Amino acid sequence: MTETAVKIRVWSDYVCPFCMLAEGPLAAATEGLDVEIEWKPYELRAHPRPTLRPEDEYLPAIWKRSVYPMARRMGVDITLPTVSPQPYTRLAFEGYQYAADRGKGDEYTRRMFRAFFQDNLDLGRIEVLAGLAAEIGLDGDEFRTALDQGVYADRHQDALREAADHGITAVPTILVGDLRIEGVPDAARLRRAILDEQERQAESVGGMCRIDGC
Repeated sequence: MTETAVKIRVWSDYVCPFCMLAEGPLAAATEGLDVEIEWKPYELRAHPRPTLRPEDEYLPAIWKRSVYPMARRMGVDITLPTVSPQPYTRLAFEGYQYAADRGKGDEYTRRMFRAFFQDNLDLGRIEVLAGLAAEIGLDGDEFRTALDQGVYADRHQDALREAADHGITAVPTILVGDLRIEGVPDAARLRRAILDEQERQAESVGGMCRIDGC
């Protein structure tokens, strides 16, 4: 990240289909721009709150009404997983912290989305997560040990507190400077926000002296 790069924070949950659909507009909006995208965790249904079941009425209805039409418009391959009940994502997010420490946070996030919505894998199982971590070049055994021992549990809880501090109640939620976008973003609007933030940062830097002179 360069000194003038725009930081974009994206709160998501791996079991949220709209979070996966947000990847395309995010990529289009940031193409050719100096940005740092940081994925942030938000558990839609933390333990012990029950997670959703695909055989119940709610999930098929919301997918038919909203997810599938949007995915078709965007050309995204996505399917309602049959994993039932849907997995808790705490362990997967602790795994994200492991991956982020090794410079693979973005790659890990994208693999989690595809693992759930394209490969129909249960992200609540450590052995599944360890296998996916190994796929993207991480040490699967070390990854599994870290999750077994709760090495990243506190950091994940800190991240959840950060989400609460920002009033996150739905995902995806994107913050660019002071602009907050909830839901799958419009690429043109998001790009405009990034350019505005770049301009604001440039003006801010231009109005100061550095330690080595003005």
